[in-house]
Amino acid sequence: MKVLVIGSGGREHALVWKLAQSEKVDKLYCAPGNPGIEKLAELVPIHADDIQNLLKFALDREIDFTVVGPELPLVHGIVDIFQAEGLKIFGPSQQAALIEGSKSFAKDFMRRYDIPTADYEVFTKLDNARKYLWNYEGKVVIKADGLAAGKGSVVCHTKAEAQKALEEMMLRNVFGEAGHKVVIEEFLEGQEVSILALTDGKNILPLVPSQDHKAAYDDDLGPNTGGMGAYAPVPFVDQTLIREIQETILEPTVLGMAKDKRPYRGVLYAGLMLTNDGPKIIEFNCRFGDPETQVILPLIQSDLLDAMMTTIEGTLQNYTLKLLDKSAVCVIMASEGYPGSYEKRKEITGLDQDFGEDTLIFHAGTRRKNGKIVTNGGRVLGVTRLAPSLKEAMEGAYEVVKSIHFEGAFYRKDIGKKGLKYL
Repeated sequence: MKVLVIGSGGREHALVWKLAQSEKVDKLYCAPGNPGIEKLAELVPIHADDIQNLLKFALDREIDFTVVGPELPLVHGIVDIFQAEGLKIFGPSQQAALIEGSKSFAKDFMRRYDIPTADYEVFTKLDNARKYLWNYEGKVVIKADGLAAGKGSVVCHTKAEAQKALEEMMLRNVFGEAGHKVVIEEFLEGQEVSILALTDGKNILPLVPSQDHKAAYDDDLGPNTGGMGAYAPVPFVDQTLIREIQETILEPTVLGMAKDKRPYRGVLYAGLMLTNDGPKIIEFNCRFGDPETQVILPLIQSDLLDAMMTTIEGTLQNYTLKLLDKSAVCVIMASEGYPGSYEKRKEITGLDQDFGEDTLIFHAGTRRKNGKIVTNGGRVLGVTRLAPSLKEAMEGAYEVVKSIHFEGAFYRKDIGKKGLKYL
């Protein structure tokens, strides 16, 4: 089969890496890809949101199967457009992808189907949002309604912080149109967990539970980012808890989407908070998480292409995944200044070392310049290590991180620490 992966980040590098292991894949393409991906797939210079040129490429090259990495093309309807031309593509339709494309749609959907989530209100006028905040006691989370590259959620501990976040979104347009409508919701206390599940619109197959680290700095301090690292599996998420999440959140979501005539097929990402009142949804995403994908896929022994094909063919009920009995930790190396402004084109050294087969270095924001690999994004590299235990995976990942250098590099030093407390 000829397979096309769309996207250019660490998630897409992990997807390409895993798909390259399938015996059914004859030729892999990635659009637009990055220098890490080019060792595994032919790079195609088409941006992920250039849907018409991606379609033309897929038709011209007779692509058998397309995998969409980022949310933007999904929300813009790439699945519907490809399917209309008879092309097989993995991901939800435009109508189903709205579960990530609009926070207010997702929250209203959850309220309708009694899916446990934080209390909330939606605002399109700044004055109304301000008035609501003045009468609200306690911490709040303010979210831009639309897509904001994982950074559109601001935890506010004080009224002053909340007012500032509102003004930045609704007045200063820091997230463009995405912030013209906002969701203000209660702050949930507890441990955060990511559950990604394959679903064919009826059946649900949860993948390995993982824990993302959203805040920029150690101990969950600093602004929210797209994710500074992850580990899997999560010691405090057992099969009983996964069943509860499946019954109270995943199943009602998939059934509710079908009932609303928005059948959901692809991967459903549930960002959860494990509260004293049970698991509650923080957000849904309509694609593989980043960096969660960099720890989940290395723990799957099964053929990923098989799993994806089974999902879109609607026969997931008979499918089982084979998993490795190991732990994986991914540490993100980021550019100085991220998630704010940062400089690019810093030379990266140390990538040519042999770190062994249990180390995977996924490129996220890199490019090739004059024969050298340089930084080209906020999140630059995802250093993933596999080991028999979480502690060994953590130690191994940080050992590798210390051997890779670029000017201004920073990373969290506590990825996986929350999990150690439960072992």
